[in-house]
Amino acid sequence: MKFTGNRALILGGSCDIAITLARRMIEENLFPILTYRNEKGRDYILENMENSPKKFSSFYLEFGTRDSMNSLFSQIGDDINYMVDFVHGNFESLVASADADRIYSYFAENVSFRAEVVKRVARIMLKNKRGRLVYISSSAAARPNHGQGFYAAAKLASEAIYKNLGLELGGQGITTVTLRPGYIDSGRGKEFIQTHSKEVVDKVPIKRALTKKEVAEAILFYLSDSAAGFNATEISMDGGLTAGK
Repeated sequence: MKFTGNRALILGGSCDIAITLARRMIEENLFPILTYRNEKGRDYILENMENSPKKFSSFYLEFGTRDSMNSLFSQIGDDINYMVDFVHGNFESLVASADADRIYSYFAENVSFRAEVVKRVARIMLKNKRGRLVYISSSAAARPNHGQGFYAAAKLASEAIYKNLGLELGGQGITTVTLRPGYIDSGRGKEFIQTHSKEVVDKVPIKRALTKKEVAEAILFYLSDSAAGFNATEISMDGGLTAGK
């Protein structure tokens, strides 16, 4: 694959898919910049990337905290060619029984703050006259389970931010793609699959969950020059889960 530029900001860089992606980026001579929200995330990145010293960097970013955002951008500077956004808080609750304060803070962190980060990155890319952003959404945006109403709403709102950025700045060399993965054998998804194995497999036409490697490879493709024609669009990668009833 061919890439124009080599510095890639990865939000939520301590998740397994992000680390898998970062390793593949290094193989393609890209330089991943992974963010983490706490010491546990920092240590997990360092542990899993220890075979690639000086070929990546990692920085603290707590969604909802402007000081951490300002610190991040002051450290990484104005050279960002790509961004992949994995960040999303976990909030599952039935709509009628959800805590009002939790609803407010959840959307402030996962929609409003994301919009600020996207704006900052877009301004940097405008200076460089090119950029590519991939937002990792979820099949729940189209087909939520019970208790995923707020999660799905935040995902859809974030998708709209990325879509409109691609509409507004596509002519200036900045494009966006939203990827909607289905069940993934990694992270929180893996835990759910382990306890609902038959139910999950029966729902998915390909009769299995996605692997983190499959998702990472798809993201890498959508960042590449070969995928330049994809812009302001949502792409489902769910084995056919949301294609039918």
